[in-house]
This record gives sequence, structure tokens and C-alpha cells, in this order.
Amino acid sequence: MSAPTARPSAFAKRAGDAVCRASAFLTRLRRARLFHPAGRSFAGEVTIWGTSGPPTGVAFLDEPGRYPATIRLSKGTSTPGSWPDVLGLAVRVHTDGPRPVDLLVSSSGARPVLRAVALPRRRFAGTYSTIVPLRADRGRRLWLAALADPDSIDLGRSLAEVAAATRTEEPRLVLATASAVGPWRPFGQVSIGTQLSARQDAALAFDPIGNLPTGLRAVGAMAWLRGQSYRGSRRARGVEAQSGGSIGVTV
Repeated sequence: MSAPTARPSAFAKRAGDAVCRASAFLTRLRRARLFHPAGRSFAGEVTIWGTSGPPTGVAFLDEPGRYPATIRLSKGTSTPGSWPDVLGLAVRVHTDGPRPVDLLVSSSGARPVLRAVALPRRRFAGTYSTIVPLRADRGRRLWLAALADPDSIDLGRSLAEVAAATRTEEPRLVLATASAVGPWRPFGQVSIGTQLSARQDAALAFDPIGNLPTGLRAVGAMAWLRGQSYRGSRRARGVEAQSGGSIGVTV
């Protein structure tokens, strides 16, 4: 028999509600997403090959599969054109389960120390990391990442160039996982297809905490803060954690 889920304390609930309200206020103030307001969304596909070497214990990472997906590439602070910014990649994987899988990663370094740091850059092809580690059921910490595919068309240096790249080819990024100090181990790829409309992009909402693959948990203060902030931003936009996403088009 599994242990009962611990309920948050009254203080934690009040603190969470306060962060949620503040995030909702800021979202209404800027009239856009609180995080990564400028972006482009696409229909696409995620192919899972499975991890090489020892399994992670997370079925989504270890077991081969092929899923329709919705992909969003974005700029964290909406700098103009090709100016440097913390770039974001959000992938909604439409699985057969009761909820989708949302993978959100930010531009970072590839080396162990730098994979935990969000780094501004110009080009959309490069390393994106979860920044904070995720905890698997076995207790081990894992980072997830999307890495540049050397055989793929370049995504360019602006959102306009990203969109242009998808009109001629199907850009790809490699999905990978790693421990705190180990090398990246590829387990799949993201293929980026047809661009979605501005209305579809505006309706799309992600949950980087509640929509993780089964067997992975976001833990720690940063994960808590992120979860409450996203909740407030979604509330102000009038969307739910499962809102948006096209499963009608794959590449």
C-alpha cells in the first residue's frame, strides 16, 4: 500500500497563492505570457529510440515510441531580431496517457557545470537543458536536454529565421539525458514541421511540473517557484495546463 501524499502546510499554501497572484498580475500587466512571451509554435513529431546503456527507470525515456507533438521555440525576454537572449524550447508530446508530456528546456552549456545555468545566445541551434535536475523514482537525479543535430538544417538566429527554416525542410533536435557529471546520452529526436497560427500559439499552455513523464519529479525550491509562477500566468491568460496543441499534423 502506497504512502499517502503529504498535504502542503498552511504557510506553503499561502505562499504559493501569493506567488500565483503576483505572477497573474505581471502577466496581465504585460498582456502576454509571463515567461518567453515571443515565440513560434509548430506541429511536429517526437521519436524515442530509448536510452543507451543502463536504463533510467523512466519508461518514456527508455522505451521506443513515436508521438505527435507541438513544439514552441521562444525568446525569454523578447529581445529584437537576432540579439542574444535566453532561448526556450517547449515540446508537448501527445501520448496515449491521460495527460500530455511537457518538456521545457532553456539555452545552456553542454558541460556538467554549465548545463545547470541558463545562458543567453544568438543561435537557436545549440544545447537546451532543463537547468534544474529532475528526480527519478530510483532517487537518481537526471537532466534532460535538446541538442543540435549536425545533420539538420540550421534554425538560424531569429524567430523569423526559425519559421523560414521549417518552410524548406524539417529541422531536428536530439533529445538526451545525463546525470550531474556524466555525458549526454541521446534517447530520441524532435522533428519540427508546419508552423501553427498566431491564435494557436496564444492558446498553447505548458506545465513543466505537472506534465513531466511518469517516473520523473521536479523537486526543490526552484521547481516549487516555477510551478506556482506558471500557474499564475496560465490563470491570467485564461488557459489550462493542457490547453492548446495540435495532434492533427505530424512530420
